[in-house]
Amino acid sequence: MRKTIAALLLGTTVLTGPFLIANPPHAVAAAVLTQDAPATFADLAAKVTPAVVNVSTTQEAKAERGPRAPNFPPGSPFEEFFKQFQDQFGQNPSDQGEEQPEAQPRGKMGSLGSGFIVDPSGYVVTNNHVIDGAEEITVTLQDGTALKAKLVGRDAKTDIALLKVTSDKPLPSLDWGNSDASRVGDWVMAVGNPFGLGGTVTKGIISARGRDIHSGPYDDYLQLDAAINRGNSGGPTFNLNGQVIGINTAIYSPNGGSVGIGFAIPANLAKEVVAQLKDNGHVERGWLGVKIQEVSPDIADTVGLSQSKGALVAEVTPGSPAAKAGLHQGDVILSYDGKPVDTLRDLTRRVAETKAGDKADLKILRHGKETTVTADIAPLPAEQKVAAADGGPADTSAVETVKGLKLAPLDGATRSRLGLDDGVTGVVVTAVSPKAGDVPVRAGDVIVKVGDQTVTSPSDVTKTLAQAEKDGRKAVLLLVNRRGSESFVPLKLGHA
Repeated sequence: MRKTIAALLLGTTVLTGPFLIANPPHAVAAAVLTQDAPATFADLAAKVTPAVVNVSTTQEAKAERGPRAPNFPPGSPFEEFFKQFQDQFGQNPSDQGEEQPEAQPRGKMGSLGSGFIVDPSGYVVTNNHVIDGAEEITVTLQDGTALKAKLVGRDAKTDIALLKVTSDKPLPSLDWGNSDASRVGDWVMAVGNPFGLGGTVTKGIISARGRDIHSGPYDDYLQLDAAINRGNSGGPTFNLNGQVIGINTAIYSPNGGSVGIGFAIPANLAKEVVAQLKDNGHVERGWLGVKIQEVSPDIADTVGLSQSKGALVAEVTPGSPAAKAGLHQGDVILSYDGKPVDTLRDLTRRVAETKAGDKADLKILRHGKETTVTADIAPLPAEQKVAAADGGPADTSAVETVKGLKLAPLDGATRSRLGLDDGVTGVVVTAVSPKAGDVPVRAGDVIVKVGDQTVTSPSDVTKTLAQAEKDGRKAVLLLVNRRGSESFVPLKLGHA
């Protein structure tokens, strides 16, 4: 079974304080443990559970078309394979985590999840995937009172939704905590509605911070070992002060149940999203207008970085804040607004958190030299389209082989076969020889640039690589267009 983390959006989708003590060091450790470990979680549970709710939804069951692929139990070795099959061909598409459907009359289907009240007037936070596609939403309080809820707003990118219920009396509510102050090893308590059983309390610790489970562009999860199962989606994770420090959202599980690896959206991210949903019904994010990729060790060596940090600019959207600021394809962004960019997520989150109209200084590495550009951040467009680069017609020079890559001119017929826009220029890789070894390109790739040199013919590639070797370079960056998406890859030199 594959060991990669599978984000289980908790529903039907299962992807596979300082003080001094005059005692020896061991006595200090014992004192800290005694102080921090509660004798019971009962008082905390009694304090917070009245504000934790059940969220149920109903929606119209859609008629199925065509043959259905077989269903396998959650965690089955075949589940992930058939999920990929279904997603590819449009059969039985996954809904990214709606809770387990229950039988509903008159063509209705339902889902169950959790939520929590953040305002006595009736604002309820839950996960977007819990209410996605719902026609009716019902919030059930701990005392059994069922209230119809309306959707105030939702944000699919962070999987957060805000609901509103109306009550004839103020409702119990919870306060946000500072998730940035939470440390690995801190006690936490999770409350939710697993498997539709009703309010359930589990406890554990924070196992890790800053987890990226590839569920969205702003992944920054807290990892918990408190038992979390289906139906816990949207429920809160508490610190020992009874403050919400996370929203339970996903688990990793090989068998469909909790194995002690759960993920929660940190409160400091969630509360900002919730505030915008409450005020505007939607979330507005900053936009820079670049496509970025990771700086691998090979790329770092190629561009002259001692460490594989930063964000490599693979594409710049024409007319975007990045383009107006003078960012170029091939620049490496090292810091944003004075804060270091160590990973791609550092940049995406910081840009998103920037208000439209604000300025941000970006320190970049270009041609081995550091420089700073200033961008006027714009609001994130509803749809982003990257225009193809303009270029001249393809060269009609003969096919050549270099470094084990068989290269040919990119003509109209080849563009059509590869599904590329007319504006895409470069040299197409028609075959890769086994003698080429482990090269980062494959047949069908279009080489757009070699280093800083735009290439339009196989001879351009041959000459540019030869000059790079003559200059004593160990590797060169290729800008490659693969199925319409451009990215940089390092090609090592010095072999046939």
